[in-house]
Amino acid sequence: MIGRLRGTLLEKNPPQILLDVAGVGYELEVPMSTFYNLPASGQSVALHTHLTIREDGHFLYGFGSEDERTAFRQLLKISGIGARTALAVLSGLSVNEFAQAVAAQETGRLVKIPGIGKKTAERLLLELRDKLPKSLPAAHAAAQSAPAGAASDIANALIALGYNDKEAQSALKQLPPDIGVSDGIRAALKLLSKA
Repeated sequence: MIGRLRGTLLEKNPPQILLDVAGVGYELEVPMSTFYNLPASGQSVALHTHLTIREDGHFLYGFGSEDERTAFRQLLKISGIGARTALAVLSGLSVNEFAQAVAAQETGRLVKIPGIGKKTAERLLLELRDKLPKSLPAAHAAAQSAPAGAASDIANALIALGYNDKEAQSALKQLPPDIGVSDGIRAALKLLSKA
């Protein structure tokens, strides 16, 4: 298993890169979150990797952080989710945003990603609810904040009232962990009106 590669970045053709490691050129597919953080061609880079072996070939995926690779591997464990979809999820959301969406059970964030419909988003959230490692900061923080059902209802209410997802999440983080839905909405609206 190839777990990590360090070498010189030769080519960048999203979502694929070519990495020279001691004279061997490795083609890797990377999520856009990793791609945007890559150095210029000719520079040295180290990536965490995941190797998939299928009948039609060997495929190597690269990630800028261990958290990204962990999220990718959790996505692959879900029936019907392949590497392309997993890369699309990690390209559309940062690992923290993804962990927050899972913890709060927010389908709205996932359906904005190309190739993810409502049913796929619901299946992802259901299957990953307790599976994302607590080491992911957002998963841990979201688990500490308002209860998942209440948090999701509060966030959906705020979005329905015209606030964007980022504003809703920011307000949720400031609420007490045991707050109910109606009290949570009122408290969140007060917080957002001060911002």
